[in-house]
Amino acid sequence: MERTELPGIGVRFEFETKRGVHLGVVAHREGRRDFILYDPDDPDSALECVVLDADESASVGELLGGARIVEKLNRLHHEIDNLVSRQVKVGATSPYADRPLGDTRARTRTGASIVAVVRDDHVETGPSPSSVLHVGDRLVTIGTEEAVDQVDRILRGLE
Repeated sequence: MERTELPGIGVRFEFETKRGVHLGVVAHREGRRDFILYDPDDPDSALECVVLDADESASVGELLGGARIVEKLNRLHHEIDNLVSRQVKVGATSPYADRPLGDTRARTRTGASIVAVVRDDHVETGPSPSSVLHVGDRLVTIGTEEAVDQVDRILRGLE
């Protein structure tokens, strides 16, 4: 899968199936997701672009990223000493419930990365700073033990 930053827009993920079909997903900063089927004769042209609703976006995210995140985290645990991953929950008393992820400033304050948000049975991979957190969300967080603990304290309003 190829990831391309689209300044001012978001991120494009492109991949090719084993049969040579070129597909892509554009994840817009404001949360919209576009599913793209490229023209096999002109890889710069789209045959079809489907705007996905929130449920469809979550399903595509699970299909494209949910299982791969677990694989990548397992591989990283073996490659990097002192790396941990944990799901940190947004509790009912969190000062960040119903606020954008970016408000936590978790990465700049701790050095840990939030690589996904698990809500009910849906996984939002690569959440953006504008992704709104809700009570019960679990943030898949990777970093040192200390950094992940600090993210937990931030979400509980202890820092």
